[in-house]
This record gives sequence, structure tokens and C-alpha cells, in this order.
Amino acid sequence: MEKTLTLEALARMVEGEISGDPTLEISGFGSLDSAGPGDISFLVNVKYLDQAAQSGASAFLVAKDVDLEVDNVVRVDDAYLASAIIQNYFLKRPFRTGGIHETAVIGGGCRIGKEITIGAKVVIGDRAAIGEQVEISAGAVIGADVVIGDGCTIRPNVTIEQGCELGERVIIHAGTVIGSDGYGYATDKRGFHVKRPQLGTVRIGDDVEIGANCCVDRATFGVTWIKSGTKIDNLVQVAHNVVVGENSLLVAQVGLSGSTTLGRNVFLGGQAGTVGHLTIGDGTMVAGKSAVHGDQPAGARLAGVPAIDGKQWFKSVTAFSRLPELMKDVRKLKKELARLVEQDESITKEG
Repeated sequence: MEKTLTLEALARMVEGEISGDPTLEISGFGSLDSAGPGDISFLVNVKYLDQAAQSGASAFLVAKDVDLEVDNVVRVDDAYLASAIIQNYFLKRPFRTGGIHETAVIGGGCRIGKEITIGAKVVIGDRAAIGEQVEISAGAVIGADVVIGDGCTIRPNVTIEQGCELGERVIIHAGTVIGSDGYGYATDKRGFHVKRPQLGTVRIGDDVEIGANCCVDRATFGVTWIKSGTKIDNLVQVAHNVVVGENSLLVAQVGLSGSTTLGRNVFLGGQAGTVGHLTIGDGTMVAGKSAVHGDQPAGARLAGVPAIDGKQWFKSVTAFSRLPELMKDVRKLKKELARLVEQDESITKEG
């Protein structure tokens, strides 16, 4: 069934201000080049003003400081955020119960919700507890004693190991492993590595999304904890006993070493990493490819290897790019100095 809202209703949804017809009916969302009649589109960058003017959209979301001369506009503080809210509204569909596929294997003593979709060749271990409106796609493996809250989506070939716990509305994308053993070994006098038992578990809060092919290791003791609202990109490694604070963002190929603790709303750019047993304060931002080697206060802005204050790092990078030129100047100065010294020595001898 097609969803339709008036422009006024959409404006209320995103706390926007209307310029145009508040009764205009909107039934879809599209990009500037694909939107047509009945669609709303959005404009974030003013360099696309000409494209917006030629778009077939019936209305537009724009930032309050953007001057777009069209009939119907909703002005908002953040057009990118508003567009995401509206697009999600139009895409959202009621949960459709698919039941349990005939090839799925369900262990003993499980508690499974009535509204459920369990795909082909899913394996669920003993005593697992799975809530309502959960979708588990083909090939996923859910270990014994795992708890999965209401509204979760588990994509194909995900593995959730024994005893791990997911909150509500968690999304885990294909190929990710939750609860594999942490990387822990003790080395004896002969150089042999003795595995340390990994006896803890993983806890994932509400509204967490974890990308494809990530690994979240179980704790050695206690819990590896991904707190509510955190969003994790593809190919991220979260080691044993890590705690990731609420609403944090971990971009692709981030690596968190064991017992790292992140505060709330921490951002780590792509391929950034941390050493173990450190604490990173609330709201810290770490640039891509940086390596954090020590505790960081709330609100830090870091870059580099090892990571230092971002502004200082970028000044250092600028200086580094000028090193060939500086070395050339140094060589010239050394030659000039040698000439002056030789001249001085000659004058001294003659005197």
C-alpha cells in the first residue's frame, strides 16, 4: 500500500518550515535526477542548485540558508538528516512473518516468538531465546543460550556464538561473527603459546547496526559490550573486553585492541586503531589511519601515528611535505658555510 503524507505533515516530521502548498501530497522520495511528480528530494550542496531547478520532484528539503527558487520547499537545519528521516518513513514496511523454513535446524528448549522469519539452513542451538518480529536469513548460525531481542535482523551467514546477547532492533550484516574467541595467549620459556580460555560473552545494546564481515570477540572474563545506538561499518575488529559507548561510529577497518573503552559518541575514521587497555573520552574524533597509544580526554581531536592533537599533526604533515625543499636549502647553506669558513681561515693565515 502506497504511503502518502501532506507536505505539512512531512515538515512536522523533520521540524521544518514550509514555503509553498502545505496540502501537497507526497508519496515518495528520490534523488534530484530520479525524482518525479509526488516525490520529495533534497539539496545539501549549493553546487547542485541548477540540477535541483531542473528536477522533476514536487518538493524539496533544503537547509535554511539555501536559496532555491521552486514552488514547494521545506527548510530544515540539516537537509541530510531530514532526508534520511523521510526516506526511512517511505521505505518502512510492516513485518511479514515468513515462519520457519523446513531446512532450518532448531535445538531443544528454544523460546521463539510467534512473528518470526527463519530462513533456509539456519541453525539455532539449544535454549536460544528469540523475540518477536525477528528475521534470521539463510545460513546463519545462532549458538546455544543466545538471546536475540525483538525487531532484530540477522543477515545471511552471520554467526552468533554461545551465550551472546542482542538487544532490540539490532541489525547484523552478512558474514559477521559475534562471540568468537578473544586473542589471548601466554608464552612459556620454550616460546610455545598457550591459549588462554575465553570464558566471557558479548552484549549488544538496542538499535546497534554492525556491517558485513566484522568480528566482535567474546571477553576473556566478563563482557565485550557494544552499547546502544552504535553503528559499525564493514570489516571492523572489536577485541575481547572492549566497551564501545552509546552512539559511537566505527568506520571500515577500525581495529580496537583488547580492553579498550570508548565513551559516548566517539568517532573513529577508517583504519584507525587503538592499543589495548586505554580509555577514550566522550565525543573524541580520531582521523582515518590514526593509531591511538594512550588515554584520551573527552572531546579530543586526534590524527597521526602515533595519534596526537589533530591540528598539530596536520601542521607536521605540511612540514613533512616540504622536507625535500628544506633539505635542498640546507645543502646550499652547508656549502655556503663551508665557503665562508674556508675564506675566514685563508684570511687568518694571511694575517
